Amino acid sequence: MQIEILKSKIHRAVVTEANLNYIGSCTIDEDLLDAAGMIANEKIQIVNVNNGERLETYVIVGPRGSGVIALNGAAARMVQAGDIVIIMSYCILNFEAAKTHQPTVIFPKTGNKL
Repeated sequence: MQIEILKSKIHRAVVTEANLNYIGSCTIDEDLLDAAGMIANEKIQIVNVNNGERLETYVIVGPRGSGVIALNGAAARMVQAGDIVIIMSYCILNFEAAKTHQPTVIFPKTGNKL
């Protein structure tokens, strides 16, 4: 049996941009991606702490050190700059491996810096 389990989480990052007129996705500072163990085009789930919205999209790599967390396309309707979000990705593991798996969780500081 295989199950889906949390792989990575960026906990309580601040949205810096909501860009409706951009091809959909979420642009994330490359420093945050590296620290969380996420990669370009990876499927992610985003939870908006401010309004409870939940959505799925994929990662676009943002400039390293920029602190950018930008929701693009239709997702921009679900956030505003300044909203706090939790960004998660998942992996599929066999049941026994899942029992000992430890997700990578990061907690960005002011300006979405590490």
